[in-house]
Amino acid sequence: MQFVLASHNEKKMAEMAAILGELGIEVVRLPADAPEPAEDGATFAENALIKAKSAAECTGLPAIADDSGLCVDALNGAPGVYSARYCEGTDQDRNAFLLKNMQGRTDRACRFVCAICCILPDGETIAVRGECEGELLCESRGAGGFGYDPLFYVPAYGCTFGELPGEVKNEISHRGRALRALRAELEKRL
Repeated sequence: MQFVLASHNEKKMAEMAAILGELGIEVVRLPADAPEPAEDGATFAENALIKAKSAAECTGLPAIADDSGLCVDALNGAPGVYSARYCEGTDQDRNAFLLKNMQGRTDRACRFVCAICCILPDGETIAVRGECEGELLCESRGAGGFGYDPLFYVPAYGCTFGELPGEVKNEISHRGRALRALRAELEKRL
């Protein structure tokens, strides 16, 4: 069975294809000319649903979409759903902006959150969520991963997502946890 991934992100494609391939699901790319829906939901789950519906309507295939980001307690959950557009520029610019907003704050608790929405061939919708708790560092560490990974410290492993080997990160990450929850739900239905 084929599912279209509502993303052009190659790293997401590889991650989802590996986990869902175990169920015999082939994850296919969203066409390059597919419309980009407005991610104007108030939650990660709402944005994932918006993207999944758009991909399903565009391709006629069942669709999988995710929305994820970093939620920092001291900033009332920001950057949250605005993680990818927290400020103009690159990942480094967003990291610098986040650190500037955290100056003088001692509460460094944060979490990565991932919501995944799947629209099945019969129109049924599955929604799952994964989280990974951590702490926000005061400076970047590690060159791996992307986004806020070099600032996201995981105490149980003594390093940031940017320092963890990819396979370990995928095992404990918010997206990895959400994908395993999705796989469990799909196993019940397919």
